[in-house]
Amino acid sequence: MDNESKGSFYVNVGTVKKAEMTYSWAGKDRIIIDHTEVDDSLRGQGKGQDMVFAAVKFARSKNISIIPLCPFAKSVFNKHPEFKDVL
Repeated sequence: MDNESKGSFYVNVGTVKKAEMTYSWAGKDRIIIDHTEVDDSLRGQGKGQDMVFAAVKFARSKNISIIPLCPFAKSVFNKHPEFKDVL
């Protein structure tokens, strides 16, 4: 979901949103990841990391960069040097 000022990546289980990572646009060429939340029922399944990977894919497709202010997202970026191109 993206409404040109804010957006999110999320994981549904059935019709229920169980994980979400939110971001805000900072200009036309950068997003700021500000929050990641994963329901306890999905913990340990890599769903948070999957959303960060989706954000990287999104950034590459739009030729934009990411500022990971969310501590979780920042930790994933720190573990994946191959994502430096979108920082």
